[in-house]
Amino acid sequence: MACSIVQFCSFQDLQSARDFLFPQLREETPGALRRDPSKTSNWEDDSWGAWEETEPQEPEEEGNTSKTQKNSWLQECVLSLSPTSDLMVIAREQKAAFLVPKWKHSDKGKEEMQFAVGWSGSVSAEEGEYVTSALCIPLASQKRSSTGRPDWTCIVVGFTSGYVRFYTESGVLLLAQLLNEDKVLQLKCRTYEIPRHPGVTEQNEELSILYPAAIVTIDGFSLFQSLRACRNQVAKAAASGNENIQPPPLAYKKWGLQDVDTIIDHASIGIMTLSPFDQMKTASNIGGFNAAIKNSPPAMSQYITVGSSPFTGFFYALEGSTQPLLSHVALAVASKLTSALFSAASGWLGWKSKHEEESVQKQKPKMEPATPLAVRFGLPDSRRHGESICLSPCNTLAAVTDDFGRVILLDVARGIAIRMWKGYRDAQVGWIQIVEDLHERVPEKGDFSPFGSTQGPSRVAQFLVIYAPRRGILEVWNTQQGPRVGAFNVGKHCRLLYPGYKIMGLNNVTSQTWQPQTYQICLVDPVSASVKAVNVPFHLALSDKKSERAKDLHLVKKLAALLRAKSPRLDSFEAEIKELILDIKYPATKKQALESILASDRLSFSCLRNVTQTLMDTLKNQELESVDEGLLQFCANKLKLLHLYESVCQLNTLDFHSDTPFSDNDLAVLLRLDDKELLKLRALLEKYKQENTKATVRFSEDADGVLPVKTFLEYLEYEKDALSIRKINEEEFVALGSFFFWKCLHGESSTEDMCRTLESAGLSPQQLLSLLLSVWLSKEKDILDKPQSVCCLHTMLSLLSKMKVAMDETWDSQSVSPWWQQMRMACIQSENNGAALLSAHVGHSVAAQMSSSATDKKMVLDADAEALTDSWEALSLDTEYWKLLLRQLEDCLILQTLLHSKASPPDAKASSPQSEPLPRLSVKKLLEGGKGGIADSVAKWIFKQDLSPELLKCAKKERDVENPDEPREGIARSFPEVSEVEIDLGAVPDLLHLAYEQFPCSLELDVLHAHCCWEYVVQWNKDPEEARFLVRSIEHLKHILNPHIQNGIALMMWNTFLVKRFSAATYLMDKVGKSPKDRLCRRDVGMSDTALTSFLGSCLDLLQTSLEADISRDEVQVPVLDTEDAWLSVEGPISIVELALEQKPIHYPLVAHHSILCSILFASMRFSLKSVKPLALFDSKGKNAFFKDLTSIQLLPSGEMDPNFISVRQQFLLKVVSAAVQAQHSKDKDPSAEAANTHWKDLNWPVLAVDLAHHLQVSEDVIRRHYVGELYSHGADLLGEEAIFQVQDKEVLASQLLVLTGQRLAHALFHTQTKEGMELLARLPPTLCTWLKAMNPQDLQNTGVPIAATAKLVHKVMELLPEKHGQYSLALHLIDAVEAMATL
Repeated sequence: MACSIVQFCSFQDLQSARDFLFPQLREETPGALRRDPSKTSNWEDDSWGAWEETEPQEPEEEGNTSKTQKNSWLQECVLSLSPTSDLMVIAREQKAAFLVPKWKHSDKGKEEMQFAVGWSGSVSAEEGEYVTSALCIPLASQKRSSTGRPDWTCIVVGFTSGYVRFYTESGVLLLAQLLNEDKVLQLKCRTYEIPRHPGVTEQNEELSILYPAAIVTIDGFSLFQSLRACRNQVAKAAASGNENIQPPPLAYKKWGLQDVDTIIDHASIGIMTLSPFDQMKTASNIGGFNAAIKNSPPAMSQYITVGSSPFTGFFYALEGSTQPLLSHVALAVASKLTSALFSAASGWLGWKSKHEEESVQKQKPKMEPATPLAVRFGLPDSRRHGESICLSPCNTLAAVTDDFGRVILLDVARGIAIRMWKGYRDAQVGWIQIVEDLHERVPEKGDFSPFGSTQGPSRVAQFLVIYAPRRGILEVWNTQQGPRVGAFNVGKHCRLLYPGYKIMGLNNVTSQTWQPQTYQICLVDPVSASVKAVNVPFHLALSDKKSERAKDLHLVKKLAALLRAKSPRLDSFEAEIKELILDIKYPATKKQALESILASDRLSFSCLRNVTQTLMDTLKNQELESVDEGLLQFCANKLKLLHLYESVCQLNTLDFHSDTPFSDNDLAVLLRLDDKELLKLRALLEKYKQENTKATVRFSEDADGVLPVKTFLEYLEYEKDALSIRKINEEEFVALGSFFFWKCLHGESSTEDMCRTLESAGLSPQQLLSLLLSVWLSKEKDILDKPQSVCCLHTMLSLLSKMKVAMDETWDSQSVSPWWQQMRMACIQSENNGAALLSAHVGHSVAAQMSSSATDKKMVLDADAEALTDSWEALSLDTEYWKLLLRQLEDCLILQTLLHSKASPPDAKASSPQSEPLPRLSVKKLLEGGKGGIADSVAKWIFKQDLSPELLKCAKKERDVENPDEPREGIARSFPEVSEVEIDLGAVPDLLHLAYEQFPCSLELDVLHAHCCWEYVVQWNKDPEEARFLVRSIEHLKHILNPHIQNGIALMMWNTFLVKRFSAATYLMDKVGKSPKDRLCRRDVGMSDTALTSFLGSCLDLLQTSLEADISRDEVQVPVLDTEDAWLSVEGPISIVELALEQKPIHYPLVAHHSILCSILFASMRFSLKSVKPLALFDSKGKNAFFKDLTSIQLLPSGEMDPNFISVRQQFLLKVVSAAVQAQHSKDKDPSAEAANTHWKDLNWPVLAVDLAHHLQVSEDVIRRHYVGELYSHGADLLGEEAIFQVQDKEVLASQLLVLTGQRLAHALFHTQTKEGMELLARLPPTLCTWLKAMNPQDLQNTGVPIAATAKLVHKVMELLPEKHGQYSLALHLIDAVEAMATL
């Protein structure tokens, strides 16, 4: 085993965190602009135009620079990962992102841990302050039932302002401390560790904060209690909002570091006690020859700083009130101890009111003075500047990096440099401490040390990890003077994370029971978005050149190189492998070598067998005491597997062919079917084969039943002398089954010999049955093409059933056999229904055959009547289960055949939801799909084919032989745009009719229409631009005959999908006062203006359908939903129809009220009306009733309406009539103008306007008169004559038409300016001439009306005007004028 770097976590979306922290690196791609089309109206032109105009200078250099910036951004961030891997912090300047792990499926289908952004935001509280350092400290849980995971994780952040702030995982500020006015340089933490042996001083937990000229240490216990109190305070404040508990103060020490120019980093070593010799040496150096020495050495806290002058400084602070060793030193230090005692930290910010908080922020808290602490000694190097220091886990060594590209190893106790590495500029360092596993120890000859036995203490090894970003290499070194034991190419943009602490809050008692899963060091790679851990085996610390383990590792590497050789020499290849594996001493390493040999796909089977056999023989010839039992058993198991592989290969290669002819009669007898049943089965399978066009991938080894020996060994294993199959995926399971049974199923191998071989190898019959069925069910296409395989399956199943342990002889005769239940479950779960149906018939036949033989045997042994009755009960019980399964599989096969069939127009454009393939069915899926599962599957197929509701109705009836084109008419009506094109229905009508017969209850027409209606509206909701989906949904809704179902479905559609968009459209149109533009529609309603118009029309149809259904509810009984006998055991979600029947009846007036509003909105959008505010047409009662539950009783407008509202409503309806006539007139002139608006062509807007006038208390006759006037204004005189009959007040109408006639004559006389016209004008009466001059012909929509039509209009006016009318004489003059003009 060698060093390895393993990925243990990845990032779900690291780019989002980068874009948040570095907005300038955000990629502006066309795809990003496409995400929100509502925010940019013309994004296509803007984005692509900008790209075309841009001319980059020096594209290669800029491209490389931008690429480097996008990859190296992590180097500029403050990064911290919790030792328990449950939180990561990435911060830059004033922003921070907190990432939390989540378990998700990777691309390979396996679950892996991925970091996702849990919180992001600004952590800066003061202007101009930046983040300089961060720590993620997990805090231990104090609950007894804790399993070792931390209770929560605290984030500690240091700022340039000097503040240290503490946050929760969700970004909630717990505590803010201002301990020094300089910026925070570094945060470091130390947690409790159990001393390895009694001589090591027990260290306390602490948090150390480094400033440019001071260091502050916060006691770990005090910090732990304060953070817990703050977190509880946050929870209570969030729950009640009024409690304010002052958390306990922090206890800290503050030391002012002297005699040092600059400090960059530090390490807090902890409390140390000098040995007597070191005590005397220190006293002599400081106090000279006459220095006094006390008997008890003082306890001191040691700190090491790196920077410049000195390059490395060593500081020692005396602990507590212990007297100093030297008398003159005591005088100097006595004054210092007074300010170094524990004191309460000041500067609480976060637990005061807003007013108090503002005042505190304006006035910074009082600073405690620092206790001066002079450097005792250091490593003076004026040119060298230290950059970082990293303390080893056992506090004995420290690695220091400098600006010369060196990594220096320090001895902390002696204060000297003991090793230096060169060529590591900008290096990042960390440590790994490995504890020896006692079980891996193997005693060597002549080794009598306590470490040579498995009972001695565990040894500990330390390795230094150095990451050189400039070279993109990660190295692992054995300390102190050991060699390099590992090197990895990892990229140039990574970050090495070494926290140096674990969980805070443990002590010498709790740490013994806790075993938290913490990492020691990890590497964050932003390029691959992964987090990797470095694994180092302990034995690499054993640097003895004569070590047997090192020799074994060399042999393993040599073996690996030999197996990777491109062209191995076959003659000596096997001998070299044997020699290498026999030379290996350690059993664990020898097992590893054998595993690598067996896993090689370049070695032949004979070579693998010979090598394994040679190793086995060698182990047997050794003394029993020196032989490792695990290795011996491993070799024996692998040999058994190799022998089994060889036996199966020999059986598959034998030339075995059955000469027995196979006929249909033999198949009928074999399956116990009569001729009629066999013909039906054949017909069903033939239709299934024709419609099943799913492409299947076939591999050559699967088709031939070949399996490599390497793969075979990976699939099988021995456990306690029993052969079992490993946990492998379905494809691998099928491959193993094909290796065993594929030749047998084709009749090319002896079935009896294969079963005997597999049984003797130790495979259980249940496992063999699973393998056999997996092969049979997965190879459906090949099986259906070769009916003779049914006979082979029958033989194989019979042999497996007769094996021992297959069927328990003591099984209760009145219960179901687990053996057959296993087979039925496989058929139920299979999605290959054809193969499942055949295997069920075979299983039924074999079960019946075995039951009858067992019954005969029992009758011979015991002719007792009671025993005979018991056997028949057991037979009938199992038989009923088989019959039920056969019926279910037959139904599922018919349904799957229907879902595979296709019927669509030749050039029909299918949308993306319609192009998605349908999932395959199985009996299990149908049983778990609930009562509506079958209809739901068919509805999805109908949506995919876009079949019309008429076709479903036609297929329900028996097709008439004399009129075979009846279904074609129905489908042609559903595709008006391709009605003249021949549409190939294929077998769809027949399959639909067959499905109706098979499922008379589940596919009842109302039920099917309800599911289709729901499927279409669901798909429309996914893409509201597909307005035709909603239109087709309403069509299916209208085809539902039962008003109870119709009402329930309509109400569910309204509440679930429509009302929110409908209300949004209402408020939008009321806000803009006209039909909104496309951009506003997309922003507020989520669809384009065209789709919104269609949506409002569909809403109107739905509301009208609901009103009609409510009228006929009382006349029709509530339907009873039945289920077919074969599907009575279905379980799952409640069906759509059942939900519909549970809906309350609608409140008719409220729905009518919404229908009026919908009509107004529809008309406004349809004709693009302006100056229309829909809600302004209703009073307060009417407005308040909108968008409420349609089943509730609301207070609606009643009685006489305010005349102002009636006036506004009348103006709106007149606009609608004018726009409708205008649209019809323009359509007559240009038929292509309305080609796209096929949904609205059948609406009679003038009639709808009159109906609205009735509900809005507007005079209907006014609307009718206006309609007549608009028709004549557009020159549609014939339609106007018809519309006159509906007008009540014809006298007023005549006056209006008289004005219109005058406008026509005025245009003819004054605007044509002909000589004859002028002469005629001179002969007219002055009264008429004056009146004509007052007319405005511009009000006419069509001025090109013939004079004959105008003459007819004048005579019509004369008929309508009474003789006593004031304008009657004017009309007479008009008749004369028109007749005179006609003669011109």
